[in-house]
Amino acid sequence: MKLRITEIFYSLQGESRTIGLPTVFIRLTGCPLRCQYCDTTYAFKGGELVELTAIMEKVASYNPHYVCVTGGEPLAQPNCIMLLKQLCDAGYQVSLETSGALDISATDTRVSRVVDLKTPDSQEVARNLYENINYLTKNDQIKFVICSRDDYDWAKTKLIQYDLSNRVDEIIFSPSFQQVKPQQLADWIIADNLPVRFQLQLHKILWNDEPGH
Repeated sequence: MKLRITEIFYSLQGESRTIGLPTVFIRLTGCPLRCQYCDTTYAFKGGELVELTAIMEKVASYNPHYVCVTGGEPLAQPNCIMLLKQLCDAGYQVSLETSGALDISATDTRVSRVVDLKTPDSQEVARNLYENINYLTKNDQIKFVICSRDDYDWAKTKLIQYDLSNRVDEIIFSPSFQQVKPQQLADWIIADNLPVRFQLQLHKILWNDEPGH
């Protein structure tokens, strides 16, 4: 069994509820979406086919507690489901970063699924698979990348419409890099007293978004 891999590296988690924790990242190649703010376009193509056993050996070489499967869109590769299961079976704390455009129902529920809801200004809002919300648990997280005030207002309506704060462990609002001022988003959240976590992407602050971090 093989998966197409762009990179495997060890760094600090830059977002989500495990932000700041040393984490192995497995970046799978390929994505059917084209969000206008995408910061990993280098993962759209190329990569290398790697045996699942070799991936597990590479991960183990770092002796990590946390492993994040990301992309691209990891679920675009069907073998991702088995990768997630084997990582959980090996005893790692596993998270999956997914666009929310593909079905998450087959993923191991031991995995903390970090599911995007694409906002209108991402230019991929039509790709949201809202049926995924039915499969979310308190082990999961939802992320909104906010590009504008309109995006913020849209995200607020989704919080209410889907009762998201009672479905998942964390709801994350992040400002789209260089598109909305972080302080502005923070002020909106405070003014509305939203039950969400404001978050900046730590890896962009520390390493200026260089690949491999």
